Amino acid sequence: MKRTPFYDNHVAAGAKIVDFNGYAMPVHYTGIIDEHKRVRTTAGVFDVSHMGEIEVSGEKATEFVQYVTLNDAAKIQEGRAQYTAMTYENGGLIDDLLVYHLGERYMLVVNAGNKEKNLAWIQNQAASFGGVTVNDISDQTALIAIQGPKSRDVLQRLTDVNLSDIKFYHFRNGKIADTEMIISRTGYTGELGFELYYDASAADNSAVWNTILEAGKPEDIAPAGLGARDTLRLEMGMLLYGNDMDETTNPLEAGLGWITKFDKDDFIGKEALLKIKETGVKRKLTGFKIIDENMARRAIPRHGFPITLNGKEVGHVTSGTLSPTLQTSIAMGYVDREHSDEGNEVVISVRGKDVAFKVTKPPFIRR
Repeated sequence: MKRTPFYDNHVAAGAKIVDFNGYAMPVHYTGIIDEHKRVRTTAGVFDVSHMGEIEVSGEKATEFVQYVTLNDAAKIQEGRAQYTAMTYENGGLIDDLLVYHLGERYMLVVNAGNKEKNLAWIQNQAASFGGVTVNDISDQTALIAIQGPKSRDVLQRLTDVNLSDIKFYHFRNGKIADTEMIISRTGYTGELGFELYYDASAADNSAVWNTILEAGKPEDIAPAGLGARDTLRLEMGMLLYGNDMDETTNPLEAGLGWITKFDKDDFIGKEALLKIKETGVKRKLTGFKIIDENMARRAIPRHGFPITLNGKEVGHVTSGTLSPTLQTSIAMGYVDREHSDEGNEVVISVRGKDVAFKVTKPPFIRR
């Protein structure tokens, strides 16, 4: 397994290490529920250095990013980021990603498990497009996410950059722990939060990690692992590639129509997605909440569990958990379009037991 620049810090903190997309990553330290609640109340520090970072530059960089992604890349001003996705010609989702406009180049931040696939796809498209240079900077890039209502207070002690000036999906360049960084504000938890990108080869990575935790002692911040990251994003109805979408799903049925900009000139998959839009999707990704909350702890839906109605299978679960905030079972999944209206009741088979759930449009909690 590959190791991130903070692996030794995780081991020293007693983290449970697992293989996550080929990386040795902390799934939890003190426990998923404890770390989840800390992010919701103060702040947690995540190592997300396993994510992929791909730079796109050249005279046609903007046109290229516009062509290979769904959203309108031409609207990304320097100093801003954009949530988007890439599809194959048939409309199947390759990945969802962030695009950062760094001035003379763009940085595409992709999911760890898709990095090699994405890189090969982007390089292949660039070869025929022309005027574009693609550079994989994943292995040299460290990425820390600090998430939670106290995250700004903690980081502000470590930088001269006025963090209150960084709006949602904006970023600034600055120093934290004597290290030059991109200080970004996007997030995957629904809380106030920041992401710190920097060159790991030019920094004392352990010192950076420890400096942030030391600065957050008054707020009782602590490291958080992949387990809490997953429950936090699910409470907010945020999608996870490989669970809630993959190459067999399209952005319209996955609820990503809002980033699919049909009014721009062209993009890969446009023709196929226009046909789907005209005929209408056959299924929709939506949320579910257990009806009998007394059964919540005994009936937690998991990926792949069937969804039925009157004995007929009408869909399947893509993500599910016991919400630490709500203390009840929640899930997301695909169901036939006619059964996807909010308030409809369906049945999810949880390890052979039929359990009633109500269609509930995410997010499950409001922040």
